[in-house]
Amino acid sequence: MRAKPQDRAPPVTAAWAQVGVVATIAGPRACMTEGAVVDALATSRRGFVNFLLGSGVGAMLVSVLYPVVRFLIPPKSGEPTTANVTIPWKPTEIRVNAGRIFRFGSQPGLLIRTPAGELRAFSAVCTHLNCTVQYREGKQDIWCACHDGVYDLHGKNVSGPPPRPLEDYRVQVKGEQIVVSKRA
Repeated sequence: MRAKPQDRAPPVTAAWAQVGVVATIAGPRACMTEGAVVDALATSRRGFVNFLLGSGVGAMLVSVLYPVVRFLIPPKSGEPTTANVTIPWKPTEIRVNAGRIFRFGSQPGLLIRTPAGELRAFSAVCTHLNCTVQYREGKQDIWCACHDGVYDLHGKNVSGPPPRPLEDYRVQVKGEQIVVSKRA
């Protein structure tokens, strides 16, 4: 389609078109009629800037949404299949009114010898936010340092934010070995 005479821009020399002054002096109509090179250059610049802006926004969205999706869809991890564990300490090595952390599968466990001399074992994972709990000899309780959660010597939550008791394990003394197992 031919341009109408009133839409035509004034003639422009090749030197002006190379410098890029055509677009600023004659307006956008000059780019359509006289300077195909200037029009291609402006389009490629615009396309390049649009590409950069689009890529930047896309990268920002991916960097924000990826952690959110990873948080909402946790990785598949199997339950520990460990049913019982032999503790590496002899029963005589555990002092009265003391506690020790041990490994129960992939989770920490807590072995306590109560002031009465009884051995008890619990999961050492706090039921609030999965922090590791510890035995406090002075107060004779199990304490979570993360948010000051307190459990009694039976694993029941006494104060603080923990919503439920600790998982209770069965303790058996077989000669010089301590075997801790999950309750059925």
